[in-house]
Amino acid sequence: MRPKAVVCLSGGMDSTVCAALAARDFDAYALHFSYGQRTEARELESARAVADALGFRQFLPLRVDLFRIIGGSALTDATIAVPEAPAEVSSIGAEVPVTYVPFRNAHFLSAAVSWAEVLGARTILIGAVEQDSSGYPDCRPAYYDAFNALVRQGTKEGDIRIETPLIRMRKAEIVRLGVELNAPLHVSWSCYSGDRVACGVCESCVLRLCAFREAGRADPIPYVAGVEG
Repeated sequence: MRPKAVVCLSGGMDSTVCAALAARDFDAYALHFSYGQRTEARELESARAVADALGFRQFLPLRVDLFRIIGGSALTDATIAVPEAPAEVSSIGAEVPVTYVPFRNAHFLSAAVSWAEVLGARTILIGAVEQDSSGYPDCRPAYYDAFNALVRQGTKEGDIRIETPLIRMRKAEIVRLGVELNAPLHVSWSCYSGDRVACGVCESCVLRLCAFREAGRADPIPYVAGVEG
């Protein structure tokens, strides 16, 4: 019998590749969060499709409403516009952008640890990436080191570990790994604002498009007219 793992599955490109790694090595259980984000329905649809394509044992969708209530992020607050990516892609991540959802991953990981304890899973996987990303503070290796120390102290057996297999990889490397693993990237969704066709101009879209181009692959998801995947 293979070991169990809980995967924080947003439905984005990175989490889809992380999910493919989990499906290869574990009996995988997907945990997805709807938290009032602009593309909430599309992300749920994508995450479910990824879990189905990879044969996950269970898909558990949870609703976390506090981020919508407190606001403060362009992803959850309709009064804050989602900005276009800067013209110089290399400058993305120099500052924490308004799309940062305050301390979001801590809430997600806490729920994942709780479910892992119930399932008897000792591994939690999340597709956090530090390189080629928007500079979110909860995607840094030190953050996960600290969280793992908390998990060791705050769980019954202290043997659950959060793994971040992509965190030091470049986005193009993640695309190549996804292709190698036959990850269902065609059903993934990364756009911060569009829910039927990707906008192609937000930071998430731009980073994704650059990654596919650098990897020599066509991005399989639909973009607005004039944007080539």
